[in-house]
Amino acid sequence: MRVEEAVQVGTPAEEVIVRGTVKWFDPVRGYGFMVPASGEGADILVHFTVVRDIGRRTLPEGATLTCEVIARDRGRQAKRITDIDLSTAIGPDPETAAARAADRVNPQAMIAAAGEYEDVSVKWFNRLKGYGFVVRIGRDEDIFVHMETVRRAGLVELLPGQLLRARVAPGHKGPLAVVIEAPVGTEAPSA
Repeated sequence: MRVEEAVQVGTPAEEVIVRGTVKWFDPVRGYGFMVPASGEGADILVHFTVVRDIGRRTLPEGATLTCEVIARDRGRQAKRITDIDLSTAIGPDPETAAARAADRVNPQAMIAAAGEYEDVSVKWFNRLKGYGFVVRIGRDEDIFVHMETVRRAGLVELLPGQLLRARVAPGHKGPLAVVIEAPVGTEAPSA
């Protein structure tokens, strides 16, 4: 082998910056493809290792990426992701959904930390959203109440101004009603 050939073999592939959208990414297989914007050539392989380098395990379809791309024997491949825009994703981002789920609190697990029953009044409750807020009588501090807590109490809906009794626990985002009940002698909409 001549010296010139050795230099050519060891020369790094030319890098180009390409912006495009994620066509698909399969975290089980460990790769996916992005489609370059403005028809800048064939699809580009995005390997798990470059996704991991930006602190992620997967990419949602439709997310916009800016990548350093190199040509390989079997086609172009992302060498490094320099920018990601998740707002263009056309489907849910599994990592964002997982983070939200991990951030949710199970009210039943907090019962031991809850105080005694106290009188509260419904500030507002949205059944479609699945949550609302109550306040202690004579105070303004919002206390979060989840639809599951309402269901466990045998109630269908909470109405503004409705009186309840609640056991409140400190949550990481503020106070949380972990158990509610209609006061003795009052009628509340039931399931």
